[in-house]
Amino acid sequence: MKKKKTPKSKPAKKKTSIKKKTGKKEIAKKKRISAKKTGVRTEKIEKQQREKAIKHIKTILLKQKEILLGEAGSTINTMPNVQTLYPDLGDQASMEIDRNFLLRLRGREQKLLKKIDEALEKIESGNFGYCEVCGREIDIRRLIARPVTTMCIECKIEQEEEERLREL
Repeated sequence: MKKKKTPKSKPAKKKTSIKKKTGKKEIAKKKRISAKKTGVRTEKIEKQQREKAIKHIKTILLKQKEILLGEAGSTINTMPNVQTLYPDLGDQASMEIDRNFLLRLRGREQKLLKKIDEALEKIESGNFGYCEVCGREIDIRRLIARPVTTMCIECKIEQEEEERLREL
């Protein structure tokens, strides 16, 4: 007599190792975990990452400074002359408006250049990334977003609220 075959579960498939692409966040997470396992403090790793980010910010500031100086030089060379007179008053007014607009932009860029120079000096002296009001470290994400900042986000919010109250 033949035995009836009872349905058995399928045999387990062999597991194949598939290498996953790891992102920067996953790598950073693995570094933190391995740092805890090896006894290396995560503070040391974070400090190294902060120093690396500050070096990156320095290169960004230097490039931005170079671009601003180049644009300022080209503006001086291409700025329309004040003595140019147009027969039509509308054309004359339009030229004056454009000229004033360019001068205001260059004035703002000049202020930005001063801030960039101050930030570069702070990087060189080792004082970069600390709030001028409270003295705490400014979050690296804020520094990357606005490298010329001198205040942490909490102090800046407080300052803006005080300015709003003064306006009322």
